[in-house]
Amino acid sequence: MSELRELFLRRVAQTSAAPLGLEIESAEGSWLRATDGRRYLDLIAGMGVAALGHGNSAVLAAIERQARRHLHVMVYGEYVLEPQVRLAARLAELLPAPLSRVYFTNSGAEAIEGALKTARKLTRRDAFVAFEGAYHGDTTGAMALAGNPAFRTPFGPLLGPVRHLPYDDAGALAAVDSSVAAVIVEPVQSEGGVRIPSLDFIRELRRRCTESGAILIFDEVLTGLGRTGKLFALEHFSVVPDLIVLAKALGGGLPLGAFIGSDEALAELAHDPPLGHITTFGGHPLSCAAGLALLEVLTRERLWERASRLGALFCESFRRLAGAEVVRIRNLGLLIGLEFPSAGLTRAFVAESITRGVVVNWTLNAERVVRLAPPLTLQPDELDFALEAMGNALAAASKHA
Repeated sequence: MSELRELFLRRVAQTSAAPLGLEIESAEGSWLRATDGRRYLDLIAGMGVAALGHGNSAVLAAIERQARRHLHVMVYGEYVLEPQVRLAARLAELLPAPLSRVYFTNSGAEAIEGALKTARKLTRRDAFVAFEGAYHGDTTGAMALAGNPAFRTPFGPLLGPVRHLPYDDAGALAAVDSSVAAVIVEPVQSEGGVRIPSLDFIRELRRRCTESGAILIFDEVLTGLGRTGKLFALEHFSVVPDLIVLAKALGGGLPLGAFIGSDEALAELAHDPPLGHITTFGGHPLSCAAGLALLEVLTRERLWERASRLGALFCESFRRLAGAEVVRIRNLGLLIGLEFPSAGLTRAFVAESITRGVVVNWTLNAERVVRLAPPLTLQPDELDFALEAMGNALAAASKHA
């Protein structure tokens, strides 16, 4: 065991009993380089963060320029900082009306918390609705929305009341009534196994929220910014939520989240009391500069269209390769779920893929599903490498699972 790995296991708080433990030396494009010289194709992109791949030159240049100007100078919302203002304005241009006012945070979970507070203050109601299989983060408020009781129970009692409804079941939406402050939904459930809801479900959800006066919150932490073959996943459904939450790719590789709504909705946070929702490091100028550079590359190159083509190509190729070893393949753009017959085969496939130099990952709430969310800049030869390695991994896993 290397000294670094030993210190990692002894001094860094662990999130599982068996961390992946790759010792990363550097990262570039779609590739990670370990300290032993091995290269790994990153098909999860740091859990969807590295949408442009690792070390994009435009993002790095923006970070360097901003670092030479200034870093942190004042808590969020007090000084006029150009990277914050420019990024907020650009997001408002790209999102449908009335999603025009941006509150920047450090992360997706923090943005979820801000959206929940905004909904309660707007409606003066207590209850929330979330969905079975959902994942919205690990702060106590976000965890209360989690669709897997195994993650909620050890930390209860949590924020509530929260009603958990079956996902993609329009008939269950009658539970959205006048006691509900907000309904929070992922346009595609990622940790739930890359579950893609029907158009009817999302549109009925919008109708029920409008009718009952509940705030509709779209969690696009992973699905936003080109991942699903549209700039924002809401475009697949032609539905506009009252609040949208973004993070992961938003900061171009640096920590950044945001919740975005109408002028009226976000104004609630500035009075009765003033400073009712504040953050020290949210919207850090370095993160916002990186995020603005990411948005410019993403929109100039229309990478969501590339994600749509590559996602379809990967799924078609892997389906031929896997045959009956995979139960089904689901995707929206480059958010891909591979469902296996058993949890054992799923775990074995992940391990065998990593052994062959391809980093993939299972999902928290669907133990038989492997989720892929590679960089939107994945190259054709990298796709070929992934398919060959994953085909060999599946053959090896099938023998031992």
